[in-house]
Amino acid sequence: MPPAQDKQQRKNILISGASIAGLTLAYWLNHYGFEVTVVEKAAELRLGGQNIDVKGPAWEIAQKMGIAQKIRRADTTEAGIRFVDTKNKVLAEFPKGHPMSMTQELEILRGDLVKILYELTEDKVSYRFGDHITGISEQAGHTEVSFAGGKKAEYSLVLIAEGIGSSTRAMVFKDVVKFRYLGLYTAYFTIEKQDTDTRWARWCNAPGGIVFLLRPDPYGTTRASVTLKAKEKAYKNLDPEQQKKALTAAIKDAGWEAPRLAEEISKSGELYFERLSQVISPVWSKGRTAMTGDAAYCVTPIAGKGTDLAMLGPYILAGEIAGTDDHQLAFFNYRQKLESYVREAQKLPPGIPLLVYPESRTGVRLINFLFRIFGSRLVKNLALRLSRNKKAPAKTFELPVYKD
Repeated sequence: MPPAQDKQQRKNILISGASIAGLTLAYWLNHYGFEVTVVEKAAELRLGGQNIDVKGPAWEIAQKMGIAQKIRRADTTEAGIRFVDTKNKVLAEFPKGHPMSMTQELEILRGDLVKILYELTEDKVSYRFGDHITGISEQAGHTEVSFAGGKKAEYSLVLIAEGIGSSTRAMVFKDVVKFRYLGLYTAYFTIEKQDTDTRWARWCNAPGGIVFLLRPDPYGTTRASVTLKAKEKAYKNLDPEQQKKALTAAIKDAGWEAPRLAEEISKSGELYFERLSQVISPVWSKGRTAMTGDAAYCVTPIAGKGTDLAMLGPYILAGEIAGTDDHQLAFFNYRQKLESYVREAQKLPPGIPLLVYPESRTGVRLINFLFRIFGSRLVKNLALRLSRNKKAPAKTFELPVYKD
């Protein structure tokens, strides 16, 4: 058993990052009786972002947290997805709930889920916005943390719930983490709604390995994303204005609604433009520090389980910490329970995603032809019949049950 001082100290835990993973972790640690502080580099909650779906383990955890109805009420209102060509002609249409649709039963904006999670914890957890960790020094029985704001504090555990480019992870784990680049950059931003924007999402392939995706939101605006093939360092280390110029230059001759999007990019105040890479790490913890969410095992939006892991990992990590006075055992059990699920989530079908992003005009015509085939009444009805005849799928993950 650890000494009494250590046991008392471990009641005080620091989480770095106030996104979905960090806020879920804060909720569960507070639920188990820990004193929790969350430090976030941004001056306020980052409420931007695109549609995410809440399903599988994430939905089970949301129900346990009592936020299921709030998530339902925050639905994006998306009716389904339409695949269109650069003349905006509909090639295929899959309504919400169809087995071939990317619109899931529960679609919510990333920022709306962040807000729901924050409201659960804002009066129970200490939040420090506009600050970040600049130094971590492990001592006997605790960790001393230095902050950019000039303060120092002691915590029993430090838990990193930052993004794929986590600076705190680099500070603690050095270069042990590897990245699996998927050959794509993606940009997210919000634009003014126009007459061509409806409750249907629109996907358009364009030459140059470009995919445009416009999706409705419940706030009278439209969420836009541009994904394009590029070498890994093509847009690395650009400041926001340089990113805007590079992105508009890349899409200027792509057709469809590229001129509209280029104009919106130039005036966007919340452009996110980054490589799509998976995080592969041989370790998720070191001493009294552990990491979760994208910092530990980013799967990218293409894998489709980002929200699952952003809530599942913190749920397990908090439960294991609460179940023992030995933090190293808790960190070990956390990885043991989650690692195989992460490995499966990071697997992509052969040729995906690059086959979906053809560069030549011939390649675009071919994929548009395939969209027409899959969107035909015959294929859509066949897919519906097959899905109805299928047995209910087995659970992808059996959620551990932790005692309160």
